[in-house]
Amino acid sequence: MTIAPTAPGSIGEAIDPRAAQLYLQELDEWVRGRRTELDELDAAALAAGRGQDVSRDMSLSMALWKAVSDRYQLLSATFDGGRVGRQERERLSALIWGRLDGTLDPSLRPGAGALAVSLPEASRLSDALAAQLRTALSLVPGADASAARIKGLRSQLERLRDQVALEPASTRDAPTAEWKELLERLADVTARAQRGADVGGMLGPLEQDATRLERDLIVGNARRRDARDQVIAAKEMRADLQAREAALAQLAATCVRTVDPAPRYAVPDVSALGPVPVTAAEISAYRLRLDRVSSALTLAQDRYSAALAQRTELVDLLDGYVAKARALGVAGNADLVTSERQARDVLDREPTPLAVARQLVTTYQTWLGQLLADHPSRHPKESA
Repeated sequence: MTIAPTAPGSIGEAIDPRAAQLYLQELDEWVRGRRTELDELDAAALAAGRGQDVSRDMSLSMALWKAVSDRYQLLSATFDGGRVGRQERERLSALIWGRLDGTLDPSLRPGAGALAVSLPEASRLSDALAAQLRTALSLVPGADASAARIKGLRSQLERLRDQVALEPASTRDAPTAEWKELLERLADVTARAQRGADVGGMLGPLEQDATRLERDLIVGNARRRDARDQVIAAKEMRADLQAREAALAQLAATCVRTVDPAPRYAVPDVSALGPVPVTAAEISAYRLRLDRVSSALTLAQDRYSAALAQRTELVDLLDGYVAKARALGVAGNADLVTSERQARDVLDREPTPLAVARQLVTTYQTWLGQLLADHPSRHPKESA
């Protein structure tokens, strides 16, 4: 029976290199052992003609194994044989305690197919599922096997004790009651086994109920963490939108003062969205509203920036024509001087009438072209 190793450190902590090395060695053994175990379970299910009965749990077990195996590869590459500084040690912690992005059984999360759990949670969940599959396929017969299963249940109930303690106070009573019931059932089974009774028929349902509770607790904890992350992300996005709103209001005022015509886009009021909700049922809709406000801010910013850019482009274009005239020795021509002065007078106005300014810059270009046409020698000679 393969048991997931205990993960060192915690999120944000720079893990001790020796603890990381030991964990990686144990995790490597777990990954190899669990794959062998799953292959054996799959073969047993097919041999017994029960592949369809356990297909969902088997698929979920393989998905969990793949997620853990992939994360082990990243951990191993980061550890790089122990050549780790503080940055790499913190990255190891993030890889261990951060969320795995894997596709799990949709029944674990109604309405969605993905659930993010940490590496320790995924490996413990894999242990629980493997135990459930072993029980379902009756691969652990005999008294010695019963003793091993009882020992495994004790370990599982200890894990459940820790998991129950993580539940919010408002919802902790129900899982606490379930855990106590499982503890009583295990005590009864243990006493019967010590008296020499055959407890194989009692162990299966007990293991299944313990596995179901452990899976529910892990999933529930992951859901709450996901909800917290969504709330944090929404708050950060709201703060960013408020900063963008203030900057856009200033950009809009500058644009209206600088060019004519100026766009007339309303600057969205982020405060009108209200405070960020804290319930999972409301946060998704709130995030959609934040996305719509973000899109509106982006559209308005693009339009105001484009209008200001038109004036800048006209100034640059006029400067380019004047530079060309100087290079050709005709910049002092009276028509060009008058044309340039008129164009710059209009460009310096606030707001600048863009249509008039564009026409005056074109007029300067036309005068320059006329002078060069009248005096071909002014054209720069083409190289042979």
